[in-house]
Amino acid sequence: MAVTVNRGGVTLFSDPRCHRSHRVRLVLAEKGVAAEVVSVEPRNLPEVLFEWNPHGTLPTLVDRELALHEPRVVLEYLDERYPHPPLLPAHPVARALAREAMARIERDWDASLDALAAGAEGEEGQQARARLAQELVLLAGLLAERPYLLGEDFSLVDCYLAPVLWRMRALAVPLPTSRQGRPLLEYMVRLFERPAFGASLSAAERELG
Repeated sequence: MAVTVNRGGVTLFSDPRCHRSHRVRLVLAEKGVAAEVVSVEPRNLPEVLFEWNPHGTLPTLVDRELALHEPRVVLEYLDERYPHPPLLPAHPVARALAREAMARIERDWDASLDALAAGAEGEEGQQARARLAQELVLLAGLLAERPYLLGEDFSLVDCYLAPVLWRMRALAVPLPTSRQGRPLLEYMVRLFERPAFGASLSAAERELG
């Protein structure tokens, strides 16, 4: 796999199926950053990736001579490097709460999603789906009186959630269908109808919708 890096711009090494890479692609699209997205299969990593990231992990962002490969660091870097539109609140307290929310998503959602994406079956798969279904119910309650997770404005926290929510149906995670679940379903429509979300989807991810 011959891959070159544009040293005068932004290159993203991206797993076309992983929600962590999807988050970065979504932020790039929301910011309107003209990045070169290199789709990489995790089992067939190009040698050039290791020149920038010796761990060979995805996503890896290269911006000129800088290489970053911790997903949340990548997202916050992009928000600061390309400040318009801002995706983190300006007030320190609100920014701290946003970071707490992202850490909680990583802790309480990502492991279950990873297990299902890896093909977990039986009791392990049932438990992962049950945990995610419970998180969806809690999320619906938070969205009952606000259009986005932090309030009126779309934020980096929504960029964290959108790729996860996009995968729920394909992974057979039950969505709440009760009246109390309506705010979540409406929130998902708002996220998925954003032009940047459509632009962020890989070919493999489009098949999930």
